[in-house]
Amino acid sequence: MELFIVMGVLPIILLILGFPIFVILMVSSVITILFIMDLPITMVQIELFGSVDNYKLIAVPFFIFAGAIMAQGGISRRLVDWVVSLLGAVRGSLALTTVGACTIFGAISGSSPATVAAVGGMLFPSLREKGYPERFASGLLASSGAIAGIIPPSIAMILYGAAAEESVRHLFIAGVLPGLFIAFVMGLYIYFYARKRDIQEGEKFTVRRVGRTTKAGVWALGTPLIILGGIYAGIFSPTEAAGVACLYAVIVAMWVYRDMTPTGLWKVTIESVYLTAQVLIIVGAATLFSRLLTIAGVPQAMVDWIQGLGLESWMVLLMINLLLLAVGCVLDPASAILVLAPILKPVILAAGIDPIHFGIIMTVNVSIGMFTPPFGLNIFVTQALFRVPLSSLYPGLVPFIIINLIALGVISYWPDLSLVLVRLLG
Repeated sequence: MELFIVMGVLPIILLILGFPIFVILMVSSVITILFIMDLPITMVQIELFGSVDNYKLIAVPFFIFAGAIMAQGGISRRLVDWVVSLLGAVRGSLALTTVGACTIFGAISGSSPATVAAVGGMLFPSLREKGYPERFASGLLASSGAIAGIIPPSIAMILYGAAAEESVRHLFIAGVLPGLFIAFVMGLYIYFYARKRDIQEGEKFTVRRVGRTTKAGVWALGTPLIILGGIYAGIFSPTEAAGVACLYAVIVAMWVYRDMTPTGLWKVTIESVYLTAQVLIIVGAATLFSRLLTIAGVPQAMVDWIQGLGLESWMVLLMINLLLLAVGCVLDPASAILVLAPILKPVILAAGIDPIHFGIIMTVNVSIGMFTPPFGLNIFVTQALFRVPLSSLYPGLVPFIIINLIALGVISYWPDLSLVLVRLLG
């Protein structure tokens, strides 16, 4: 009972009181070690430092840095211009551009909030000028940005790979089709929305315009091709790809496009260091918390309980999806994955669910949580950047939440969508 109170009830109370997640996890863990499990306090430092001493995690600061450079160095603007030229006068072309630009930028940064900031800063004013309601435009940006968490290289997938001890390369390969599928489903909704409202804001498609934007953005377009092509072709690992992405981003931003000065590079570096530190602190605290739960036998107890219910694998998956969606509403993706992945892996293995497929399911769940009230990070980023009141933003999110839940159902119960490329390229 004491363990349940300290590691179950206490974190919820601290979360309601507004404490940072790493503080919540650390307080619960230290109290458990000192007063309940009678473990040596040195376990804290061992787990904290041991958790970040992981080769897979080296990719996290590199992708954060590369994404920040892309956002600040004019590369994102050229990507947006290219997508706009391709869509031409298609119904809802500007809104479709938002989804397309978020998908491409996500293949560079792997960061959902960074994608919202980079793409939204350019497209939100244009969306409003072309007649899109505030609630639609803000909901579109907050939800489209979440695609970045699914399209590889995804920081969430890297964290899952580290926590569940699965191949990050296989996770990246598995995430391609689900990410494109979500973008496609959102695009369908946008098209019919624009058709119903008779929105035609795009310029006529011309080969000359496409050629001009392609020429201007060829170096920007090369970024996802180099990163993903190199990984899938086996030229370098995801971690090595992250380093290559950083070097490429610096060269393109400073010496090809010349949109970034040394001062700007230094500012981006400092911001990336702060964000990396925040992520790695959560990694350490969550790893310690999960290790204590494992020592307490929680994962095995969950396996035994679910097996005792005699549920089919699809019912197990439904229960886990509901759990992850609920957790995603209150926790950031890093915390949710790092805490729950080690606990849930024995459960999904016992149910006969492929761990790579489950990694994609988990990533999609926490990505939906990024724009799900009350604590979705993309909600706060959108509100802060565009001064949209929550009374307008929340209703605007509803249709996109529904669309993403439908897509989640398809991804969950159609494993081949995630695994077919793994079998071909893995």
